[in-house]
Amino acid sequence: MKGKGHKKNEVDNNLSDFLAGLMFLAGLLLGSLIGAGVTLLLAPQSGKKTRKQIRRKGRDLRTQTTDAVDDTVAQVRAKAHQVTTNIHEQTEALQQRGQDVLDEGKERFAVVVKAGKTIVNGS
Repeated sequence: MKGKGHKKNEVDNNLSDFLAGLMFLAGLLLGSLIGAGVTLLLAPQSGKKTRKQIRRKGRDLRTQTTDAVDDTVAQVRAKAHQVTTNIHEQTEALQQRGQDVLDEGKERFAVVVKAGKTIVNGS
């Protein structure tokens, strides 16, 4: 019983840590975007040059965001695969335990039936 709850808590903790890291990454990207935008808007240069710089920074940020999202999706898929594998392994272990209990019950029942037959035939 202790192992089952421990595994669930471990999975929950891993998922919480992963989500916390994801939130940190999202905050970092948002902060970078806001900082870059403010810096460009307050820069002492012409509007044309500023707009060009904003477009370039926007493309760069879009590329960085796409890469970060791709990495995050890959991490989520890997975590989902790990969770699925763990669940599958636990299911197989439970099925085996159930089969072992059933086999043990059959053996005990067979002993009782044999003893009953012996008593009936011996009387």
